[in-house]
Amino acid sequence: MKFNMFEHPLGYILRHEDELPWLKIFSAYPYKELSDCDLKTKKFLLECMDICEKTLIEYYNPEKINCAIFGNYLPHLHIHVMARFKEDAFFPESTWGIKQRESNLVLPPFKGFEALLNIRLAPLLDFS
Repeated sequence: MKFNMFEHPLGYILRHEDELPWLKIFSAYPYKELSDCDLKTKKFLLECMDICEKTLIEYYNPEKINCAIFGNYLPHLHIHVMARFKEDAFFPESTWGIKQRESNLVLPPFKGFEALLNIRLAPLLDFS
């Protein structure tokens, strides 16, 4: 069962099930492209991406953060934000590329990251 890690009237965040810490940020309205969004939604999505990226760096200390907007299979605007590690199965290639090795990643628990992320995202819920 999928559930949103974070919900806001302008969008929501889901965990992408993978060995990597990987999030997907969706617009609430099913825009097809970032350029289709109104300014408030665009600002919200980019703020979420920034907070997710910074929190992934702080919590996991990855080699690199990858962000991507595709939507070829699912034409509902969403942003992938993932932490990458030299030891992951695809590094330095894209996670959609050719597997480079078997991975033996040992990472801190996702629950701790999720709790920290929700604290960092909480100010976005302030509509005053």
